[in-house]
Amino acid sequence: MGPDRDAAPASLGALSSAWPSRRSLMAHRVVHAVDAWQRRHRWLAFPLGVIYKFGDDQGPYLTALITYYGFLSLFPLLLLLVTILGFVLQHDPGLQARLVDSTLAQLPIIGSQLGHNVRALNGNGLGLAVGIVGTLYGCLGAAGALQHAFNQVWAVPRNERPNPISLRLRGLLLLLVLGAGVLVTTALSALTTSAGTFGATVGTALAIAAVPLGTLANFALFMLAFRVLTVSEVHTRHLRAGAIVAAVGWQLLQLLGTFLVTRLLTGAPATYGTFGLVLGLITWIYLLSLVIVLAAEVNVVAHRHLWPRALLTPFTDRVQLTRADKRAYTAYAESERHKGFEVIDVDFEPTADTEPTADTEQRPG
Repeated sequence: MGPDRDAAPASLGALSSAWPSRRSLMAHRVVHAVDAWQRRHRWLAFPLGVIYKFGDDQGPYLTALITYYGFLSLFPLLLLLVTILGFVLQHDPGLQARLVDSTLAQLPIIGSQLGHNVRALNGNGLGLAVGIVGTLYGCLGAAGALQHAFNQVWAVPRNERPNPISLRLRGLLLLLVLGAGVLVTTALSALTTSAGTFGATVGTALAIAAVPLGTLANFALFMLAFRVLTVSEVHTRHLRAGAIVAAVGWQLLQLLGTFLVTRLLTGAPATYGTFGLVLGLITWIYLLSLVIVLAAEVNVVAHRHLWPRALLTPFTDRVQLTRADKRAYTAYAESERHKGFEVIDVDFEPTADTEPTADTEQRPG
C-alpha cells in the first residue's frame, strides 16, 4: 500500500508540470502560424515592416526632435515671411494681411492666435539685415532635425553624412523648397477657402476640387523635399510612395483641423491664453512631423524590401530572423561607421528556435 500512496502524488505532480508546457507549446504554435500567415500577405507584412522599422529607428524620438526644433523655428519663419511681404508689398498692406492669413490657415487650430503675435522686423538697413540673417539661421534648426531624421531612417553611415557646412547649405535649400510650397498652398487656399476676403465667390464644385488640388500640390512639395533630404543614391521614383503618404496625411490633418475649428471649437472661450497656444502648436507640429517620418519609413521599407519581418523580433532573441530582419539589422550596424576606412562585419548566429524558416517567406502577390 505504501508504494501506491507515493505513486499517486507523483503522477499528479507530473500532470501539473506538464500542463503549463502544453499550454506554452500551443501558444508557440499559434504565434508561429500567425507569423507565417502575415509573411505571405503584403497588405499586412508591409505595414508591419514599417511599424517595426519606425520602432527600430526610435521614430517617436525623431518626431519629438523635429517637433522641438520646428516649434523654435516657426515664429522666426513667420517673422521672416511677414518681413519679406512688408518689403515686397509695402504699398498694399491689405494684400499683405490677406496673404499672411492664408498662410496661417495651414495651421487651422492656432493660426488665428499666431496672427496676433507676429509682427514684421523694423529698423535701419544694417539692423534689419542682421535681424533677417539671425532669424534665418534660427530657422535652420528644423531643417537640421529633418536631415538627421532622414539619415537615421535611411541608415546613412556617419562618415557619409553632410558636414556642418553642407548640412546648413542643404538646410537653406530645404527652406527654399518649403517656402515655394507654402506659396503654392497659400495661393490655393486664397482661391478657395479664403477667396471671400479677396472679393471673389467660389462655387461648391471648386471648393470640393480644392481638396485633391491641395493634395496634388502637397505631393509635389514632398517629392521635392524628400529629394533634398534623401541620399542621392536613391532614385527619385523610389520616393513617390512616401510622398503620397505624406501628402494625404497632411491633407487629412488640414481637414481635421478645419473640422475642429468649425464644429468643435467655434464659440469656445479664448481664455486659455499662452498655454493653449503653445500646447496646440506643439501638438500640431508633432502630428505633421509624425506623418513625415512615417512617410520616410515607407520609402525605406519599400525600396530596400525590409519586409516581411519576424513577428516577435522586437520582443525576444528567441526568433529566427527573416532576410528582411537581417538586412535591417545589418544596416543599423553599418550606419555607425564613423570613418571610411573603418570595417564593420555583421554576422548572425543560428538560433535553436523553431520559427517559420526562410522557405515560408514567399513573395506576396
